[in-house]
Amino acid sequence: MVENIEISVIIPTYNRGSVVCDAIDSVLKQTFLNYIKEIIIVDDGSIDGTENIINQKYKNNKLIKYIKKTNGGVSSARNIGMNNSIGNWIALLDSDDEWLESKIELQVKEIIKYPEIDFLGTNYNNKELRIGVKRINKLYKASVRDLCIKFFPVTPSMIFRKSIIEIIGGFNEKQKYAEDGEFCLRVCQNFNYYHMPVSLVKTGHGKRSFGESGLSGNLKEMYLGNVKNIKGLLRNGSIGRSFYIFLRFFYYAKYLRRILICKFKWLIKLKRMENTNGT
Repeated sequence: MVENIEISVIIPTYNRGSVVCDAIDSVLKQTFLNYIKEIIIVDDGSIDGTENIINQKYKNNKLIKYIKKTNGGVSSARNIGMNNSIGNWIALLDSDDEWLESKIELQVKEIIKYPEIDFLGTNYNNKELRIGVKRINKLYKASVRDLCIKFFPVTPSMIFRKSIIEIIGGFNEKQKYAEDGEFCLRVCQNFNYYHMPVSLVKTGHGKRSFGESGLSGNLKEMYLGNVKNIKGLLRNGSIGRSFYIFLRFFYYAKYLRRILICKFKWLIKLKRMENTNGT
Protein backbone atom coordinates (compact mmCIF):
# COMPACT_ATOMS: atom_id res chain seq x y z
CA MET A 1 0.00 0.00 0.00
CA VAL A 2 1.40 3.39 -1.06
CA GLU A 3 1.80 5.85 1.79
CA ASN A 4 -0.34 8.98 1.76
CA ILE A 5 2.26 11.75 1.82
CA GLU A 6 1.17 15.20 3.00
CA ILE A 7 3.97 17.74 3.43
CA SER A 8 4.10 20.76 5.71
CA VAL A 9 6.77 23.23 4.60
CA ILE A 10 8.28 25.29 7.42
CA ILE A 11 10.00 28.60 6.58
CA PRO A 12 11.42 30.57 9.54
CA THR A 13 12.28 34.18 8.76
CA TYR A 14 13.77 37.18 10.48
CA ASN A 15 14.14 40.53 8.70
CA ARG A 16 14.28 38.82 5.31
CA GLY A 17 11.48 40.78 3.69
CA SER A 18 13.63 41.40 0.63
CA VAL A 19 14.09 37.68 -0.18
CA VAL A 20 11.47 35.64 1.68
CA CYS A 21 9.03 35.82 -1.25
CA ASP A 22 11.63 34.16 -3.48
CA ALA A 23 11.72 31.25 -1.03
CA ILE A 24 7.92 31.01 -0.87
CA ASP A 25 7.55 31.25 -4.64
CA SER A 26 10.06 28.42 -5.09
CA VAL A 27 7.68 26.23 -3.07
CA LEU A 28 4.63 27.34 -5.01
CA LYS A 29 6.40 26.45 -8.28
CA GLN A 30 6.94 22.81 -7.27
CA THR A 31 5.91 20.26 -9.89
CA PHE A 32 4.43 18.10 -7.12
CA LEU A 33 2.65 20.98 -5.39
CA ASN A 34 -0.35 18.72 -4.75
CA TYR A 35 1.72 16.88 -2.13
CA ILE A 36 2.21 20.09 -0.14
CA LYS A 37 -0.49 20.50 2.49
CA GLU A 38 0.62 23.89 3.83
CA ILE A 39 3.42 26.43 3.85
CA ILE A 40 3.99 27.79 7.34
CA ILE A 41 5.92 31.06 7.58
CA VAL A 42 7.20 31.65 11.11
CA ASP A 43 8.21 35.29 11.54
CA ASP A 44 10.70 35.44 14.40
CA GLY A 45 9.95 39.06 15.36
CA SER A 46 10.90 40.83 12.13
CA ILE A 47 10.89 44.63 12.15
CA ASP A 48 11.53 45.21 8.44
CA GLY A 49 7.94 44.95 7.19
CA THR A 50 8.08 41.23 6.43
CA GLU A 51 4.54 40.73 7.73
CA ASN A 52 3.05 43.33 5.37
CA ILE A 53 5.01 41.98 2.40
CA ILE A 54 3.75 38.43 2.96
CA ASN A 55 0.18 39.41 3.75
CA GLN A 56 -0.12 41.62 0.69
CA LYS A 57 1.33 39.11 -1.77
CA TYR A 58 -0.24 35.91 -0.44
CA LYS A 59 -3.44 37.05 1.30
CA ASN A 60 -5.60 34.93 -1.04
CA ASN A 61 -3.39 31.85 -1.04
CA LYS A 62 -4.90 29.17 1.17
CA LEU A 63 -1.66 27.19 1.38
CA ILE A 64 0.12 30.00 3.21
CA LYS A 65 -0.09 30.17 6.99
CA TYR A 66 1.66 33.01 8.79
CA ILE A 67 2.75 32.89 12.43
CA LYS A 68 4.28 35.91 14.15
CA LYS A 69 6.30 35.41 17.35
CA THR A 70 8.70 37.32 19.54
CA ASN A 71 12.34 36.90 18.57
CA GLY A 72 13.76 33.66 19.95
CA GLY A 73 16.05 32.29 17.27
CA VAL A 74 15.73 30.01 14.29
CA SER A 75 15.36 26.82 16.35
CA SER A 76 12.34 28.14 18.24
CA ALA A 77 10.83 29.35 14.96
CA ARG A 78 11.28 25.97 13.31
CA ASN A 79 9.87 24.17 16.35
CA ILE A 80 6.77 26.38 16.48
CA GLY A 81 6.18 25.75 12.79
CA MET A 82 6.62 22.00 13.11
CA ASN A 83 4.46 21.78 16.23
CA ASN A 84 1.65 23.64 14.44
CA SER A 85 1.90 21.58 11.25
CA ILE A 86 -0.75 19.12 10.05
CA GLY A 87 1.22 17.14 7.47
CA ASN A 88 2.73 13.74 8.17
CA TRP A 89 6.00 14.87 6.54
CA ILE A 90 7.95 18.06 7.22
CA ALA A 91 10.18 19.91 4.77
CA LEU A 92 12.40 22.76 5.93
CA LEU A 93 13.37 25.83 3.93
CA ASP A 94 15.21 28.95 5.09
CA SER A 95 13.95 32.33 3.94
CA ASP A 96 17.10 33.21 1.98
CA ASP A 97 17.20 29.88 0.11
CA GLU A 98 15.20 28.43 -2.79
CA TRP A 99 14.13 25.02 -4.05
CA LEU A 100 14.46 23.86 -7.63
CA GLU A 101 11.05 23.10 -9.15
CA SER A 102 11.51 19.31 -9.07
CA LYS A 103 12.74 19.17 -5.45
CA ILE A 104 9.62 17.72 -3.84
CA GLU A 105 8.81 15.55 -6.86
CA LEU A 106 12.15 13.73 -6.78
CA GLN A 107 12.09 13.31 -3.01
CA VAL A 108 8.52 12.03 -2.96
CA LYS A 109 9.30 9.51 -5.73
CA GLU A 110 12.29 8.28 -3.73
CA ILE A 111 10.23 7.95 -0.54
CA ILE A 112 7.54 5.98 -2.39
CA LYS A 113 10.18 3.73 -3.97
CA TYR A 114 11.97 3.16 -0.64
CA PRO A 115 9.34 3.32 2.14
CA GLU A 116 11.95 2.61 4.82
CA ILE A 117 13.20 6.21 4.44
CA ASP A 118 12.45 8.36 7.48
CA PHE A 119 14.66 11.33 6.60
CA LEU A 120 15.91 12.41 3.18
CA GLY A 121 18.31 15.19 2.19
CA THR A 122 19.86 16.29 -1.09
CA ASN A 123 22.87 18.14 -2.50
CA TYR A 124 22.83 21.91 -2.98
CA ASN A 125 24.35 24.55 -5.28
CA ASN A 126 25.51 21.81 -7.66
CA LYS A 127 28.06 20.63 -5.09
CA GLU A 128 29.10 17.00 -4.84
CA LEU A 129 28.90 15.28 -1.46
CA ARG A 130 32.08 13.61 -0.25
CA ILE A 131 32.55 12.02 3.16
CA GLY A 132 36.31 12.04 3.56
CA VAL A 133 37.51 10.40 0.35
CA LYS A 134 34.19 8.62 -0.25
CA ARG A 135 32.11 10.08 -3.07
CA ILE A 136 28.35 9.76 -2.63
CA ASN A 137 26.84 9.11 -6.08
CA LYS A 138 23.71 7.09 -5.28
CA LEU A 139 21.04 6.92 -2.57
CA TYR A 140 22.98 6.59 0.66
CA LYS A 141 22.05 5.57 4.20
CA ALA A 142 24.20 7.62 6.55
CA SER A 143 25.69 6.69 9.91
CA VAL A 144 26.51 8.83 12.93
CA ARG A 145 30.21 8.47 12.10
CA ASP A 146 29.52 9.85 8.61
CA LEU A 147 27.88 12.95 10.06
CA CYS A 148 30.78 13.47 12.44
CA ILE A 149 33.18 13.59 9.50
CA LYS A 150 30.95 15.62 7.20
CA PHE A 151 27.70 17.28 8.27
CA PHE A 152 24.99 16.78 5.64
CA PRO A 153 22.53 17.61 4.26
CA VAL A 154 21.91 21.35 4.32
CA THR A 155 18.78 22.19 6.29
CA PRO A 156 16.68 23.51 3.35
CA SER A 157 17.00 20.15 1.59
CA MET A 158 15.61 18.10 4.49
CA ILE A 159 12.30 16.26 4.41
CA PHE A 160 11.37 13.88 7.23
CA ARG A 161 8.47 12.15 8.94
CA LYS A 162 6.69 14.31 11.49
CA SER A 163 6.69 11.31 13.83
CA ILE A 164 10.42 11.92 14.29
CA ILE A 165 9.93 15.13 16.25
CA GLU A 166 7.05 13.56 18.16
CA ILE A 167 9.48 10.89 19.39
CA ILE A 168 12.83 12.70 19.85
CA GLY A 169 11.76 16.35 19.85
CA GLY A 170 12.74 19.21 17.57
CA PHE A 171 15.72 21.55 17.46
CA ASN A 172 17.55 22.35 20.68
CA GLU A 173 16.51 25.94 21.44
CA LYS A 174 19.28 26.31 24.04
CA GLN A 175 21.98 25.64 21.45
CA LYS A 176 22.68 28.62 19.19
CA TYR A 177 25.49 27.19 17.05
CA ALA A 178 25.66 23.85 15.17
CA GLU A 179 22.08 23.20 16.25
CA ASP A 180 21.29 21.69 12.84
CA GLY A 181 24.05 19.15 13.40
CA GLU A 182 22.80 18.31 16.88
CA PHE A 183 19.29 17.66 15.54
CA CYS A 184 20.54 15.57 12.63
CA LEU A 185 22.76 13.45 14.86
CA ARG A 186 19.78 12.63 17.06
CA VAL A 187 17.73 11.70 13.99
CA CYS A 188 20.53 9.56 12.56
CA GLN A 189 20.93 7.69 15.86
CA ASN A 190 17.26 6.69 15.92
CA PHE A 191 15.90 6.59 12.35
CA ASN A 192 16.72 5.70 8.76
CA TYR A 193 18.69 8.72 7.58
CA TYR A 194 19.17 8.89 3.81
CA HIS A 195 20.76 11.22 1.28
CA MET A 196 20.14 11.46 -2.47
CA PRO A 197 23.05 13.00 -4.42
CA VAL A 198 21.03 15.35 -6.59
CA SER A 199 21.34 19.13 -6.28
CA LEU A 200 17.83 20.46 -5.62
CA VAL A 201 18.46 23.57 -3.50
CA LYS A 202 20.04 26.99 -4.02
CA THR A 203 21.29 28.44 -0.75
CA GLY A 204 22.37 31.79 0.64
CA HIS A 205 22.11 33.89 -2.52
CA GLY A 206 25.72 33.05 -3.37
CA LYS A 207 27.42 33.45 0.04
CA ARG A 208 29.78 30.80 1.38
CA SER A 209 28.48 28.25 3.87
CA PHE A 210 30.79 29.66 6.56
CA GLY A 211 32.52 32.84 7.62
CA GLU A 212 30.37 35.47 5.92
CA SER A 213 27.11 36.19 7.69
CA GLY A 214 24.45 34.75 9.96
CA LEU A 215 25.26 32.22 12.65
CA SER A 216 27.76 30.46 10.39
CA GLY A 217 29.80 33.67 10.29
CA ASN A 218 31.09 33.08 13.83
CA LEU A 219 33.71 30.43 13.13
CA LYS A 220 34.78 29.98 16.75
CA GLU A 221 31.26 29.43 18.04
CA MET A 222 30.49 27.03 15.18
CA TYR A 223 33.61 25.07 16.09
CA LEU A 224 32.63 24.98 19.77
CA GLY A 225 29.09 23.95 18.85
CA ASN A 226 30.39 21.00 16.85
CA VAL A 227 32.66 19.99 19.75
CA LYS A 228 29.66 20.11 22.06
CA ASN A 229 27.78 17.78 19.72
CA ILE A 230 30.47 15.10 19.71
CA LYS A 231 30.87 15.37 23.48
CA GLY A 232 27.21 14.40 23.69
CA LEU A 233 27.82 11.44 21.39
CA LEU A 234 30.71 10.29 23.58
CA ARG A 235 28.58 10.53 26.72
CA ASN A 236 25.73 8.46 25.30
CA GLY A 237 28.05 5.86 23.80
CA SER A 238 27.33 6.61 20.14
CA ILE A 239 31.05 7.04 19.43
CA GLY A 240 34.16 5.68 21.15
CA ARG A 241 36.88 7.69 22.86
CA SER A 242 39.50 7.08 20.17
CA PHE A 243 37.18 8.37 17.45
CA TYR A 244 36.25 11.31 19.66
CA ILE A 245 39.93 12.25 20.13
CA PHE A 246 40.45 12.00 16.36
CA LEU A 247 37.46 14.30 15.80
CA ARG A 248 38.79 16.89 18.23
CA PHE A 249 42.00 17.20 16.18
CA PHE A 250 40.05 17.04 12.92
CA TYR A 251 37.60 19.80 13.93
CA TYR A 252 40.37 22.06 15.17
CA ALA A 253 42.30 21.65 11.92
CA LYS A 254 39.13 22.46 9.97
CA TYR A 255 38.55 25.52 12.16
CA LEU A 256 42.07 26.82 11.50
CA ARG A 257 41.68 26.16 7.77
CA ARG A 258 38.46 28.18 7.65
CA ILE A 259 40.12 31.08 9.47
CA LEU A 260 42.91 31.10 6.89
CA ILE A 261 40.44 30.95 4.00
CA CYS A 262 38.43 33.88 5.40
CA LYS A 263 41.57 35.96 6.02
CA PHE A 264 42.84 35.23 2.52
CA LYS A 265 39.49 36.26 1.01
CA TRP A 266 39.53 39.43 3.13
CA LEU A 267 43.06 40.32 1.98
CA ILE A 268 42.08 39.85 -1.66
CA LYS A 269 39.04 42.06 -1.16
CA LEU A 270 41.16 44.71 0.57
CA LYS A 271 43.72 44.62 -2.25
CA ARG A 272 40.98 45.09 -4.85
CA MET A 273 39.61 48.07 -2.92
CA GLU A 274 43.09 49.61 -2.76
CA ASN A 275 43.56 49.11 -6.49
CA THR A 276 40.16 50.64 -7.21
CA ASN A 277 40.85 53.67 -5.01
CA GLY A 278 44.25 54.12 -6.61
CA THR A 279 42.90 54.43 -10.14
